[in-house]
Amino acid sequence: MRKILFISVLLFSFFGYSQKKVLQTKFISDNIIIDGKLDENIWKSVPAAKDFIMFQPDNGKLIPENKKTEVKVLYDNDAIYIAAAMYDDEPKKILREIVQRDNFGASDIFGVFVNGFNDGQQDFRFIVSASDGQADCIGTDTNGEDYSWDAVWKSKATITNFGWVVEMRIPYAALRFSGEKKQTWGLNFFREIKRDKHKYSWNFIDSKIGTFTQQTGVLEGIENIKTPTRLFLLPYSSFYVNANSQQKTYGTIKGGLDIKYGINDAFTLDAILIPDFGQTKYDDQILNLGPFEQQFNENRSFFTEGTDLFSKGNLLYSRRIGGRPSNYPTTASNEEIIDNPSSVNLINALKVSGRTKDGLGIGILNAVTEKTYASIQNNDTKEIRRELVEPLANYNVLVLDQRFRKNSSISFINTNVTRNGSFRDGNVSALVWDLNTKKNTYNLSGNFKYSYINDIEDKKGTATSLNFGETSGKYRYSIGTEILSKDFDNNDLGINFETNYYAIYGNANYRILNPTKYFNSFNTNINMYTQFQKETGKIQGNNINFNINSNNKQNHYFGLGINANPIESHDYYEPRTENRYLIFPKRMGGWFMFSSNYNNKFAIDINPSFAVLSEPGRNSYGFDIGPRYRFNDKFSLNYSFSFFRQNNNKGYIDSVEDDLNAITPNAIIFANRNVLTYSNSLSGKYSINSKMTFNLSLRHYWSFAENKNFLSLEQNGRLTDYMNYTENRNSSFFSWNGDISYSWWFAPGSEISILYRNNAANFQREIDKDFGKKVTTLLTNDQLKHVFSISIRYFIDYNAVKNKF
Repeated sequence: MRKILFISVLLFSFFGYSQKKVLQTKFISDNIIIDGKLDENIWKSVPAAKDFIMFQPDNGKLIPENKKTEVKVLYDNDAIYIAAAMYDDEPKKILREIVQRDNFGASDIFGVFVNGFNDGQQDFRFIVSASDGQADCIGTDTNGEDYSWDAVWKSKATITNFGWVVEMRIPYAALRFSGEKKQTWGLNFFREIKRDKHKYSWNFIDSKIGTFTQQTGVLEGIENIKTPTRLFLLPYSSFYVNANSQQKTYGTIKGGLDIKYGINDAFTLDAILIPDFGQTKYDDQILNLGPFEQQFNENRSFFTEGTDLFSKGNLLYSRRIGGRPSNYPTTASNEEIIDNPSSVNLINALKVSGRTKDGLGIGILNAVTEKTYASIQNNDTKEIRRELVEPLANYNVLVLDQRFRKNSSISFINTNVTRNGSFRDGNVSALVWDLNTKKNTYNLSGNFKYSYINDIEDKKGTATSLNFGETSGKYRYSIGTEILSKDFDNNDLGINFETNYYAIYGNANYRILNPTKYFNSFNTNINMYTQFQKETGKIQGNNINFNINSNNKQNHYFGLGINANPIESHDYYEPRTENRYLIFPKRMGGWFMFSSNYNNKFAIDINPSFAVLSEPGRNSYGFDIGPRYRFNDKFSLNYSFSFFRQNNNKGYIDSVEDDLNAITPNAIIFANRNVLTYSNSLSGKYSINSKMTFNLSLRHYWSFAENKNFLSLEQNGRLTDYMNYTENRNSSFFSWNGDISYSWWFAPGSEISILYRNNAANFQREIDKDFGKKVTTLLTNDQLKHVFSISIRYFIDYNAVKNKF
């Protein structure tokens, strides 16, 4: 009997794991009501997908009978329909926290992953929570899950006496597939039992293999569908009230229109005819003492939604579009700048993206920004003149991405910025490759980039990288190199900080694939990186770090790391002067991270860190702490406090003429300073239901750098005392952001949003260390701005309108 059982297990492992499962569907003409009841008789006419297998933590383990899952699929000329029954022997214990769209919180979830080309490259994922919430994303092995992508589809989840049920309707407009008469789709189903943190899939996902999208099952039976026209209109109207103590309250009404048009079943056109980003999240600004600009997240939905193609080669930093003007106004000694816009208005934007049945992905992004002027006043005559700081500009991105053998790709990317008149233009092209062996055990990736800048004088530069690694099994590694020429510049439409170097790097790591006595997951890795200045060969950067990350049996997260810069390096950027460098000392640091199980009503994150440098008294330390409490399935609050201190930090502050020094007549001045940073944030939500939510977001930030004495940078990169500098170059920056919002998805794809927002920021040279005063000063500051806005967006399906008339 034991032998028979053993042979059965082996057969199941071979046929159930090594082969793709196949699910049959059928065409229907009956009407299915999406109510989560599954009471239509047509559901009984098709087979069910079952025998789910654990993905995490115990990879390969069959789902227990009392948690079995059964899923069925039907289709018509408009959409596919999903019916899923998730059994649970304790339905009352099913977690069902109500959260906003694209969030899960503490809730069980069920997902459908569809690949219309069955090429193992990209999934369209539709997820429903036990609290009846929706989430959707585009999933790739290269970029992970992109939840900025939103589709319009219907779903309903209900709790039953045997577990819970999900019913879904996913229109073809939300998918991409070829125009063939007989369709074969990649398909997988996903279930997470949140209280156990157990994740299951219908087709087995082997965690030894470094890919997710290529291990799907197959959906067969979709034939001769007549898909409707994919044309959607999203008109919107917004009303804003702005006020502060220095101006009268005034109201503004805006309106606009977004268009989505399906060129065919594989390609889609998205266009903004009249932009309105008034309710976009504020940037979290910081005190930036370094040589590089602060990089901000993209919060405008048009530039975040479905941009996986445009992220190829890492050449697009979309905040350049509508960002700061590219030029700074020039003034005479008797002139003063009274208005210099911090951003440029967007006139319109469009993008076309999709993929052919042969695996060729095509992406086109184009945006136009308007002329922007600064206002300059003559202090003698009081006359005001305008100076053009940004001309009419066109931003364009082209991507061609050829996939082959289901797990590899070669891409060509071009970004171009053309500014009207005699302003700077930028053009960057890149060839990017991502090659994997047939069994996904090894990867060879890299790129070659070429930039051309048309400015006062033409500038051309190159950048290239090559990486090889093992991507499967318990033990994995990678090695690589990169080279950037001095004139490589992709900053017109991208972002890049360092050039003129070559580097080598490596990584080795170990992970468990199945739980042990103490851990559900455990991985450790060691990374090494060394960077050399390209012309001199001097070490420009070096780092070695060792990290451990784990989840224990109670699903608490523990992590720790040790990092070091074991060799002095030459910083060519901090001096802000060409061919000058600062010697950066040796450094040793570490961190620890604890995050308790978020399924518990009370959870907490704790993250202390420290570093010690090889200069007397130079060190840093800090911590983050973030308690959170879920009062019930509707109401929760999260608080976070961060503190970080740097003692005897050395940083650039000025460059001055030094008549006493014949060797270096221009002295580069550094400060020996203490830098302290405090950050407080509070966020919360109250969800009336899965379609209606109140949200709270507050952030107070304060950072200051207090100079102790001044130093001069010598030619050898060392710092010596400098007694001739007397200016106050202390820095103190504090800011406040506060948002209270209400969101109601009153129909599929349609939303009413009400937002009250206030914010203020201030930079000073004088440092007042009264923390409480800093908070109250911001809240009573004359610069505190108040904005109240109401925005309504309505989703119109051309076919629904056509059918009515």
